[in-house]
This record gives sequence, C-alpha cells and structure tokens, in this order.
Amino acid sequence: MVRKRKKNSKTKRISFKAGGVKKKKARKAGKVRHVLKLISAVFLIVPIVAVLLGAVVIGFVVLEKYVNKTTSLSSRKGSVELVGVPAWVNEQLQLRIYAAAGADGEDLRLDEDAARSVQENLSGKVAWLESVTVQTTSTSLQVHALWRKPVALVKLGSRKFYVDSKLVVLDFVPMSKIPIVEIKGLGVVQRLPRPGEVWRREDVEAAVAILYRLGLMDRQVTPKKPLLYEIAAIDVSNFNGRKNNKEAHIVLYAQDNTEIIWGAEFGKWQRYLESTDKQKIAKLYQYYKEYGTLSGDVKFINLCDPQDNIPMPIDRY
Repeated sequence: MVRKRKKNSKTKRISFKAGGVKKKKARKAGKVRHVLKLISAVFLIVPIVAVLLGAVVIGFVVLEKYVNKTTSLSSRKGSVELVGVPAWVNEQLQLRIYAAAGADGEDLRLDEDAARSVQENLSGKVAWLESVTVQTTSTSLQVHALWRKPVALVKLGSRKFYVDSKLVVLDFVPMSKIPIVEIKGLGVVQRLPRPGEVWRREDVEAAVAILYRLGLMDRQVTPKKPLLYEIAAIDVSNFNGRKNNKEAHIVLYAQDNTEIIWGAEFGKWQRYLESTDKQKIAKLYQYYKEYGTLSGDVKFINLCDPQDNIPMPIDRY
C-alpha cells in the first residue's frame, strides 16, 4: 500500500512564520530598550556632573571672596621703601638692606609690629645705617636713616672692609660712585673688627683724618673732579716713625704710584718742624689745579717741607 506524504497545511506554515517574526521583534525590542537605558543613564549623569562642577566653581568663588576680604581686613603685605638714599649708594647695597629689613623672607605687614621688626633688623644687622626709624604708610614701610659713607678701604688677608670718618667698620660692597682710598702698612692686627664696630687704632685714625679733610676740600674746591680719585693708597707703615723716625711718617700714593709725602699725622706738624696741615692741603690742591692731575713724570710731591712757599687756594679745609 502506498502511503501519501502528509503535507503541512497553509495555516501551520503561517503560524511558524508568525513565531519567527515575534522572536525577531522581541530581540530588536530588547536592543532598543538597552540603548534607551544607556541614553537615559547618560542624560542622568550629565546633570549630576554639571551640578557638581557648578558647586565646585561656586565654592572657589566664595573662597576667593573670603580670602580677599580677610586679607584686606587683617594683613596686607607691604614693601620696604628706603627714603632719602644718597646718590653714591648703588643697587647692590640697597638689595642687601632690603634683604636685611625682611630678615630674608619674613612676612612684612603694614602694621606697627612689622615696622618695629624692620627697625630692629636694620639697626642690628646693617652697619651702613644709623639712627634708623621706620614709619608705616598705606602702601609701604618707610625707612629713614643716616647713611655711613666709606672713606677708606682695608685689606687684611682675604678680607676686605671699609672704614667711615668715625672709624666705623662697614662690610665690603663694590663701590664706584665715590673715591675710596686703601690704607696700607697697618701694624699687627690681632683681631679682625666686625661690621658696625668702631675700630680704635692710631694708624687707622691718622689715615682717616687726612682722607676725611681731603674729602671736605674736594666738595668745596673741586666737586666736579675730586682730587681723591687721583689717590690710590695712603701708607702708614712708618706711622709715628715706628720704622725710621727720619723718614716721612705718612705717604700718599697717586694712581701711577707717584709718592706724595705728607709727613706727620694730622695736628702734629709742629713736632717735626713741618708745614702746617693747612699748608700741606693748599700745596696739594695748588699742584692739582696747575697740572690737572697728581700723576706725571715727577718722582714725588713734597708737602711737608716748610720752605716751600706755595700760595693757599683756600684758607679752610
């Protein structure tokens, strides 16, 4: 007997097709839902981040306002201002003083405590200033002081320092705007002086006394071309005749090493029958006026011989 193959009905075929379509739709719907969830998450995160960033920005703004308000009310930083600085004071010396005023980084405020601190720092650490006072203004701490001006340079071994007209020792800073004469031939120095110390030595005092008076004469007679620029050194090695009483006690040297024989220390000319101190100064400036320089072909310039009759250009020093 031959069996006939049973054929699927049209209805069954349609139902199979419908089931496949449903499965595909379900898969697509799942993907869409997944994408929608991701998009929703992104849209949820963005506002949160924006809110957080906004809060941070607002926080910084509030903090800045608070800091500015606190600073303006309690402690503004101020700068130190040197008042009445002489023309000969160079930038390097001023920088040293500014550093000392702020104790190398001390927070300076515009109040009386800071002014007192600056005054103590400068009075205790800077030999170049005396009679220091500090005033507080709305913009700075103003330093008023008298400046010590170096007259002579001393070299002892590797150390160099200055001495002013009152024998106060000043720490070394290169100077080019004023003439400074080196003192040579000092006797035995047992202890090196400290900056700010008054260096009491007879030979130093004798050298400074001469240089100081020449400086006064320069300001009165030759302010445009000071004679002291022509002098390189003052030699006190035979001070008070400690080497040879018959030789000149003090000798000046011009820049070309020409000897300028001064003689005894200031105020003691009569003991050795020399020209007076006024006559010595007059001879020196008369020579300088005539030749325009202390350097030249002469071997020496003798100031202490009383027989020399050179008219004095000025009757004071």
